Amino acid sequence: MAIDYKKELETAAKTMILVHKPDTLIKMIVRMIIEKVKVSHAGILLYNKEKNSYILTVSRGPVGLRIPAGFARMDMHNPLIRFFKERKNKLIFNNDCLVYDKGKKFLKRIEDSDLKQLLLQSLYQMEIFGVVACIPSYYGDENLLGILLLGKKKDGATFGSDELNFFIAIAQDVAMAIRNAQLFSELELELEKKRSLFYHTTIALAAAIDAKDHYTHGHTQRVTDVSLEIAKKLGEKNKKEFNEQFLEDLHIASLLHDIGKIGIPEAILNKQGPLNPEERKKINEHTNIGVTILQPIRELQNIILGVKYHHERYDGLGYPDGLKGEEIPLIASIISVADAFDAMTSERSYHLPKSKEEAVEEIKRQSGRQFDPQIAAAFIKLFREGKI
Repeated sequence: MAIDYKKELETAAKTMILVHKPDTLIKMIVRMIIEKVKVSHAGILLYNKEKNSYILTVSRGPVGLRIPAGFARMDMHNPLIRFFKERKNKLIFNNDCLVYDKGKKFLKRIEDSDLKQLLLQSLYQMEIFGVVACIPSYYGDENLLGILLLGKKKDGATFGSDELNFFIAIAQDVAMAIRNAQLFSELELELEKKRSLFYHTTIALAAAIDAKDHYTHGHTQRVTDVSLEIAKKLGEKNKKEFNEQFLEDLHIASLLHDIGKIGIPEAILNKQGPLNPEERKKINEHTNIGVTILQPIRELQNIILGVKYHHERYDGLGYPDGLKGEEIPLIASIISVADAFDAMTSERSYHLPKSKEEAVEEIKRQSGRQFDPQIAAAFIKLFREGKI
């Protein structure tokens, strides 16, 4: 049955747009060529920027015919690489491919000794790989991104012009798709680096907060751990709301929930005994101070909700704005329960620590008053499961 190469090309092009991982894309293309065109084996030499050389990234076919992926590496002086980088294929054959049999015939007609020697060496490279056709893949006019290596057809027939044109066309689509996939991967890597830097900076800030308040050493990390456990428990029934983005925001908000304490005098934070009304008022300012610190960072707007409102109460008697019930952002309500639990079970200047059981009972009593009932219920379930 004849292959509709135009249709295959359109299908491949549409698929390539959706693939953002270079390795996955290359494997897909090689597999498609082997299956559709029925070649014995195929592979792709792909440019590696770090090593400044071309490496056999993907190789498919029976053992004994194909060269294992990663085994072959060609630098810029390799004859086959030079042949295509210097566009000798265009000069000799007037197209973007090198077919072994055709190259052999042209050897007798080439008068330029240097060009003849380069072609001879390139054909020898093809013999080493056991391939009968090489299709270069260019990004832009001069940038050789890779070379598609094709073994013999399984039926022993030679490649026809329609097949070669198909390979040439798909090689150019592959070049664009691979370059886009590489850029996408580079962007992901850069974002991951920035995310990692941001997390480490956040953790350093959290440590600075803990260091300022002698009575809350480790408080931030404990609140973060419990907050995330609560969110995961709630997410068992509502994955859509408690998705990856929500968990990431909650993670950062929990780490930064007390960042405003940086602006509170240490004499108040570390005071022995109860605070007077003026000192309590000053402590309560830490939520708005936290907002002031984080407000300039536009990407932290959801996180700021947790920082600002984690001392609001479900009955409306909290601070800073006296929000009530569903008015309180979910991210803040979760931190509120985790924060209260750690405060109760930790030694403070104004009280001795409660046992976990006592603290859980208090959260149970305050459900619907201080705490959002669904969050308090999730917390209690976690305690009963031994996860807190």
